[in-house]
Amino acid sequence: MTEQILTSNGVQLCVETFGDPGDPALLLISGMSASMDWWDVEFCERLANEGRFVIRYDHRDTGRSETSPVGAPSYTAADLSTDPLRILDALRIARAHVAGISMGGGITQDLAALHPDRILTVTLISTSPAGARADRNALPSAEPRIAATFANPGPDPAWDDRDAVVEHLVENERCCAGSLGFDEERARRLAKIVAGRSHDVEASLKNHWAVVVDAESNEYRLADIHVPTLVLHGTADPLFPIGHGEALAAEIPGASLLALEGMGHEVPPPRLWDVVVPAIVRHTS
Repeated sequence: MTEQILTSNGVQLCVETFGDPGDPALLLISGMSASMDWWDVEFCERLANEGRFVIRYDHRDTGRSETSPVGAPSYTAADLSTDPLRILDALRIARAHVAGISMGGGITQDLAALHPDRILTVTLISTSPAGARADRNALPSAEPRIAATFANPGPDPAWDDRDAVVEHLVENERCCAGSLGFDEERARRLAKIVAGRSHDVEASLKNHWAVVVDAESNEYRLADIHVPTLVLHGTADPLFPIGHGEALAAEIPGASLLALEGMGHEVPPPRLWDVVVPAIVRHTS
């Protein structure tokens, strides 16, 4: 694997690749406030071993990508949505398979609808319809336990205390777990990696919210997406219940849904890789 800082149109983004650059490219897009570290190295390696050139990257304000002051992001939601194209341009990749989770799934929908010439297939994980819908209120609401967490997130940790930041990240992951249970050991291991390589975790956790709140609604419809689409959604997702995945599969022409039993709002955990990796490989073949 190779980590590097790519500069495209003046934007510095940290990217890591796995596998043979001659294989079909598979770009992984993280969720809101999430660095690339939440895509486990072992998960990326399994996909690379199946003949994919896997690319993961840090969003702006996460990991080692360029960072803005807390509360003053120098970019928009539209910039986040087009950063994948900057990465593909910098790597000289004309078209790629794309998989995105949560906000990354929204970005993936944007790419499929607005830049289909750059996209081979899309895989939408633990996400919600991003395009215009007749009735967004018809989608099921978040579970009360996670809605309460968003409404009252509690006090900030001491951002200069690495251990406190790790605990904060672990608790953020805990509230997103499904009925498979919460793998605290894995969450803590990844949180330590995130805390250790991020320029500013506070900016990571706050600036994306600021730009998304101010974002304009997308005008395309899910029916406008004609890129081959696979929807992976946990049956126990507390933030976007399974009805969100069902809506994506129903409204995107030709899309298929793979319901993942017991998975919450998360990157597929290791116990599901024997199902998820072959599904992505088949979809991107």
